[in-house]
Amino acid sequence: MKISETGKVVSQKEITKGIFDLVISTKIAELSKPGQFVMVYPKDGTTILPRPISIAEVTSGAIRLVYRVVGKGTNEFSGLKAGDAVRLLGSVGNGFPLEKAVGKRAVLMGGGIGVPPILELSKELLASSKIAVLGYRDNDLFLKEDFDKYIEVKVATEGGSAGTRGNVLDVLRAEHIECDVIYACGPMPMLRAIKKYAEEKNIEAFISLEERMACGVGACLGCVVKTKEKDHHSNVNNARICTEGPVFDAREVEI
Repeated sequence: MKISETGKVVSQKEITKGIFDLVISTKIAELSKPGQFVMVYPKDGTTILPRPISIAEVTSGAIRLVYRVVGKGTNEFSGLKAGDAVRLLGSVGNGFPLEKAVGKRAVLMGGGIGVPPILELSKELLASSKIAVLGYRDNDLFLKEDFDKYIEVKVATEGGSAGTRGNVLDVLRAEHIECDVIYACGPMPMLRAIKKYAEEKNIEAFISLEERMACGVGACLGCVVKTKEKDHHSNVNNARICTEGPVFDAREVEI
């Protein structure tokens, strides 16, 4: 279920260069599940389309969005202040299947701006054991302290300035971490590598795909991903990331 409404900014701050932490009071918080996102509408009339931003955390009556400024729309959002009104559509997408981890060993993987979408997941996931593996370019470990409150955390950095040198899969190998299920969000090369690793190890993996979205409701077909099976509606091998996703069983998509 999703609703369109105008929320109110509770707070906003820049937590590292170009990455902002925005808290919005909204009824959408009551409908949100880990892995879902909201469409945020700019006020600038020349910026027509809303921007999809993943929900990092849900608090009492509010959602927390942690996003990177990458263009005109997100640059406008970075100027929002407490009390400002912001139009939203949400929650959008299917979210992570929490039931897949019950009684199992789970590893949560986030890379770059794919770190925020798994924060709420780290709070709500019920598993016999769970570890978050977070990948960063350098030792600016944004949100790590937030994860530390809910889950055991391992870190990978490209140059080895913090944690394991390399990527999130290098952490699994270096730390000899075994698991039954993987939940992941991050850049496409990372997700491709996780998909391959999961297939080799016969591990269930659920990956959250990022894509440019125009409408967020599945009407424009601008955010499709190729699938192994034909879609029952269109009878072609694709799925809409904003509607059937953003989270997919890694075995079902070709990336």
